[in-house]
Amino acid sequence: MGITWWLALTLLLSVLIGVSLGLLGGGGSILTVPILTYVLGMDPQHAITASLFVVGVTSLVGMARHARAGRVAWRTGIGFGLAGMAGAFIGGLIGGRIPGVVLMILFAAMMIVTSVAMIRGRRQAPPTEGTPPHRGVRTIAEGFGVGFATSLVGAGGGFLVVPALALLGGLPMAVAVGTSLLVIAMQSTSGLVAHLFTISLDWPVVLAVTAAAILGSFLGSALVGRIHERWLRKGFGVFVLLMGVVVLAQEIPRLLG
Repeated sequence: MGITWWLALTLLLSVLIGVSLGLLGGGGSILTVPILTYVLGMDPQHAITASLFVVGVTSLVGMARHARAGRVAWRTGIGFGLAGMAGAFIGGLIGGRIPGVVLMILFAAMMIVTSVAMIRGRRQAPPTEGTPPHRGVRTIAEGFGVGFATSLVGAGGGFLVVPALALLGGLPMAVAVGTSLLVIAMQSTSGLVAHLFTISLDWPVVLAVTAAAILGSFLGSALVGRIHERWLRKGFGVFVLLMGVVVLAQEIPRLLG
């Protein structure tokens, strides 16, 4: 197939990025990096940088729907997001200087960790009275760590942010999902800026992929409540786990070679 067909296939698959974000509140980067790397042929550094833009913009669009429904905790989200932005900026600076094969192995490891979180499912935060003094510190530390990991390897944000907001931030699950999109948008922006110090993107292609993902996010939002989230999440988690194993199988021989 020529480059036009590969680009068309990439755009078609990019719709799934938005569907994942709109329906599950995460999983966008898990799909974006492999699509751009193995279908379109981008090198890992460029794919990770592009994924930060695609997922950041798509998350911002998806957040607007949750905000209108009152499902965004602005104070908690901004606090968590600022910590994540600091981690994402540092991760972005480091990630642009790591060999591509190493980044893909780290990405595969993040896929496996994320898949476990998806398969296990989300837990409701236990009821608490007041705000434990250590909760704010733990939330900031978690935000920094998630931002660093997300920006470094371009994956893992949504499915790590949601449990953190629910368990450490004490948010109801529906609010945690909406707030996570705000956090992801903030982290992605910071990580993107850091990556752009060392990486130049093919913006027409990136914008086309972003437009397809946004279209998919509308589709995903329309499907909310029509598909049983628990089984969908577990099925997607198994898919991500298998994909992570495949990426490891492809990249480890390259590293050893």
